Amino acid sequence: MNLGYTTEQLGISQSERLIIDSLIRLGKQIVRADDLEEIFGYTRSNANSTLSKLCRKGWLQRLKSGVYRVVPLGSASSNPVPDDAWAIAMEVFSPCYISGWTSAEHWDLTEQIFNLTIVFTGQKLRKSQHNIANLSYITKFIDRKKIFGTKKIWSSNTPVQIADIHRTVIDVLDDPHIGGGGRHTLDILRAYWKKEVADLNALLEYAEKLNHGAIFRRLGATTEIINKHVPDVFMSRIQSRIKTGIINFDPSGNNSGPILTKWGVRMNLPSGDIL
Repeated sequence: MNLGYTTEQLGISQSERLIIDSLIRLGKQIVRADDLEEIFGYTRSNANSTLSKLCRKGWLQRLKSGVYRVVPLGSASSNPVPDDAWAIAMEVFSPCYISGWTSAEHWDLTEQIFNLTIVFTGQKLRKSQHNIANLSYITKFIDRKKIFGTKKIWSSNTPVQIADIHRTVIDVLDDPHIGGGGRHTLDILRAYWKKEVADLNALLEYAEKLNHGAIFRRLGATTEIINKHVPDVFMSRIQSRIKTGIINFDPSGNNSGPILTKWGVRMNLPSGDIL
């Protein structure tokens, strides 16, 4: 089978060509040694050696140790920037889901474009910032039992788990940094409450599952500022989860600004952003 290789792509053996042809035919963009063992009956050592050779020859792109991506035919580089950042995240950081400002953009909660993809992962990684195939990621560890409230979408024929619109809001309330900071997190909340799908019951359900006090504090404070029509019974339900102490709305901000005693939150944002 000839898939239209250029003269620069001919430096492989017949068996290596068969591997590339078969992977493309099967629609497998991400490949591991397990795949060569399962599809072609290779031993683990032969599979690893073959993948390494194909990577050196420019047919595969290394994502991380033991994980490669098939370089698209006709690519001008053996190390191209992929256009499937989410699909790659599912392969590299699994179990995981897309959240923060990335999912906020997907759900039309922000018009701001970020070059970093936010990924919540059940893997305990040594660092939170990663560059994979020239794609930039920020990862945040999460207990696998707390991976819920996600939707399955498709990217490059790969199923991708992304925080639904309610889980997106809860995640950025829990950690405004992954929402783009306090000011941008507040903008995300404003956009959320304008949506027909906005649902305080869903927010409370997710907040109670996670059971992080900071979520209730920021949820109560922002709801009171943005949405004046929430029934008192729901606000009381939020307030019942508030304990003593004060937290900053923006953990990365300074310790100045009005304190909403009812919620135990210091709104350490410019006054113009709060109104």
